[in-house]
Amino acid sequence: MHPQPAPTATVAAPAATPVHVLPHPELCPQGLAFEARAGRKLVDELLAHGVAIEHACEKVCACATCHVHLRDGAGFVNAADEEEEDQLDDAWGVDAQSRLACCVRVKGPGLVVELPRYTKNHARER
Repeated sequence: MHPQPAPTATVAAPAATPVHVLPHPELCPQGLAFEARAGRKLVDELLAHGVAIEHACEKVCACATCHVHLRDGAGFVNAADEEEEDQLDDAWGVDAQSRLACCVRVKGPGLVVELPRYTKNHARER
């Protein structure tokens, strides 16, 4: 008799979430679609895919420069906490779908992201 080999553990790859970034005249003129790694911060995934979104506080929810609008898929990500809501009070063009990309952990069947025309960083406003 031959001994049975021990079963090998397989590590599943993290789930991917399709992200669609709507066109933005400066940061993403053609728009962009990519697969984001679930569980990562949206700001990190945007940066990794070439979208130069501002993040003046180094992604620790201490400014509002990474403000985005989640036009679809917001119901699948974590809700904004009080700290994020306080920072959003200082963002330009806030609406009911506003979030800080540094606070959103990517997950769900898909996200549609709109980048605001301006940020609270006055150096970039025109």
